[in-house]
Amino acid sequence: MQDPSGGWELEAALDLEWAHAMAPDARLFLVEARSNSFSDLLAAERVAGNLVASAGGGEVSNSWGSNEFSGETSFDSNFTTAGVVYFASSGDQPGVEYPAASPNVVAAGGTTTARNPFTANFLSERAWDLAGSGLSAFEARPVYQDVIQSIVGSRRGVPDLSFDSNPVTGAWVFDSTPVQGAGSGWFIVGGTSLASPALAGIVNAAGNRLGSSHAELNLIYNNLAITTDFNDISSGFCGPTAGFSAKLGWDLCTGIGSVKTKIGK
Repeated sequence: MQDPSGGWELEAALDLEWAHAMAPDARLFLVEARSNSFSDLLAAERVAGNLVASAGGGEVSNSWGSNEFSGETSFDSNFTTAGVVYFASSGDQPGVEYPAASPNVVAAGGTTTARNPFTANFLSERAWDLAGSGLSAFEARPVYQDVIQSIVGSRRGVPDLSFDSNPVTGAWVFDSTPVQGAGSGWFIVGGTSLASPALAGIVNAAGNRLGSSHAELNLIYNNLAITTDFNDISSGFCGPTAGFSAKLGWDLCTGIGSVKTKIGK
């Protein structure tokens, strides 16, 4: 069923095109939920996980989320299909969202970039102030975050990784479906809905097939010292009342930072 506003179609186009841009050789599956109800979204999650596992393993990207809620931990098992690494956008408003808060997903946060207006060469990157971030109210610190215990305490810290998400510095997406009366064609799209498929694509293209989100996150956090793999974002702010600042090392705005990669189109 088509969304009359065209919003879901634009989200689907964003997810597919930017997963493909980062992992052009990957086989992609589009799984749509029957509705935006939590039960329907999780049913679609299980279908997606089984499809990817049946294809030999890989990544599932999620561009949906909601405010955290009591009892969310009972749903974390939906992100544990063997052979699958799950990604989830951290949200486009200050605070922590689920399922990004789940310890069973790679939480994808947001940055904003600056480029030379004449050459398009990269100039700088800072935290995006509207990206979801912070400490989970309900999820305990997972073992892989023990290395940042001094920052997160006993809670799950979000995000893990980040990618350009500011709509002002976002990505071009082609959508053949009219969007909110604007017609069809090319749109500049942002939000952490861009970060999740892009990061999933980067991990896929890297070719390091790990059997779970925990295995992927253990690898990432165990290699924090290898700074050549990441852009450590050390400027900008985020969170409710702009209470967090990006800083050297892991922080509550951008996590480890953004990924350095030459993979993709």
